[in-house]
Amino acid sequence: MSVNKKKFIYLISPPKIYKSFYTDLISVIKQKKVSFFQLRIKRDSFKKKLLIGRKLKKICKRFNIKFLINDDVFLAKKLNADGCHLGQKDMNILKARRLIGKKIIGITCHNSIKLAKNAVKNKADYIALGAFNYSKTKKVKYKASINLLKKVRRITKLPIVAIGGINSNNYKKLLLNKANFLAISSYIWNNYKMKPEEAIKKLK
Repeated sequence: MSVNKKKFIYLISPPKIYKSFYTDLISVIKQKKVSFFQLRIKRDSFKKKLLIGRKLKKICKRFNIKFLINDDVFLAKKLNADGCHLGQKDMNILKARRLIGKKIIGITCHNSIKLAKNAVKNKADYIALGAFNYSKTKKVKYKASINLLKKVRRITKLPIVAIGGINSNNYKKLLLNKANFLAISSYIWNNYKMKPEEAIKKLK
């Protein structure tokens, strides 16, 4: 997993794929700041997720962006996605590795050094830490600090993805403290002041 300083955004889909989403996504990607795109939809059927996933995979391939699936290793395998992201309650990383081989597997480690060490030991490809701020996407159970980010950075060279309520007012602090990627969703898709393309332009 190479880290491109300019392409520091780990973009997460909105919880529901709306009609003009694909065109919005292309306009956001064209800003050349996105390295990863994660499909994170909970309520749709497997069949519907497959249809959506196929369209998104084509877009990601066209723009050379890594396409990841949230939670569902079987969906990632079926779509032949670039990898998947696992929470602590999802499939065990070792089992996931057996299913999808050398693909990218990222692990949510909340605000825990212990979980980060486990992820490193189990050969995760990246570690996600957070939430660093209040988030519209998810209820914040685990609050992470810049101090934690620094500590995890000292124990591993793995890429770190910072998550939770990241927007144009607070993103720089995380990059300055060595977060490699910033997971962003509602700031782009659920922004009442700006369209997705305008929102991403603010992240320089």
